[in-house]
Amino acid sequence: MREHAKPYRAGPRKSSGSRKKKAVNLTIDADLLAEAKAAGTNLSNVLETALKEQLKQQRWQKWREDNRAAIEASNAQLERDGLWFEPDWLRK
Repeated sequence: MREHAKPYRAGPRKSSGSRKKKAVNLTIDADLLAEAKAAGTNLSNVLETALKEQLKQQRWQKWREDNRAAIEASNAQLERDGLWFEPDWLRK
């Protein structure tokens, strides 16, 4: 490989600097903050990770609520009519 050539990377590149960051003020328990600082915890990373997970869970819950009727109808049809195709290995 030539010295100035960049190595091949599969998949999309993730750059930590590609997203715009915004400073915010938060209120947190003083003892908890002191312990986190003493442990070298990056509060911004912890908050971002926790928020991503929380939002993922909320989106999943909303999807389930929005699609509850369709899921219940599909389950009822499956119970009433059975599978549209039943492979030999699944038969009793």
